[in-house]
Amino acid sequence: MRRSSLATKHDSSRFREIRNAKALHDYFVEDKFEAGIVLTGTEVKSIRAGLAQISESFVRLDGGVPILYHAHISEYSHGSYDNHNPYNPRRLLLHKKEIRKIQQAVQSGGYTVVPLRLYMKGALVKVEIAVARGKKLFDKREDLKKAIAKREMGRAGLRR
Repeated sequence: MRRSSLATKHDSSRFREIRNAKALHDYFVEDKFEAGIVLTGTEVKSIRAGLAQISESFVRLDGGVPILYHAHISEYSHGSYDNHNPYNPRRLLLHKKEIRKIQQAVQSGGYTVVPLRLYMKGALVKVEIAVARGKKLFDKREDLKKAIAKREMGRAGLRR
């Protein structure tokens, strides 16, 4: 019996998730939100190929509309003259209640909104964003010491 080509089309190896590891190092994450993102067809194809980067990106509320800035989505290799600009600002889709919550946190001071990961949910592209507070240098050093201690304990447990 021959397998259908649709079975290979939905293979789990095609799934891509782009993470922002720098965000967890530089910020204390308070609240997380799942947001949709407005994209063109070539941008979606590039994300599926894993050709995106969100480590330098941030979210700003312009007139009550959340917009993702500095997210780099590479041009699609098979795109024509109608290919997208890699650094276009991209609109995020959230409920009004979530937007108000984010707006209040940012206006209260000391908080910013950063993307944590970009992923596929079915056929849709989603962005996990977080309201976060910046870490000071001594906080980063503390986290590094904790990580080293945890790693050493793990190694000690393996030696037994």
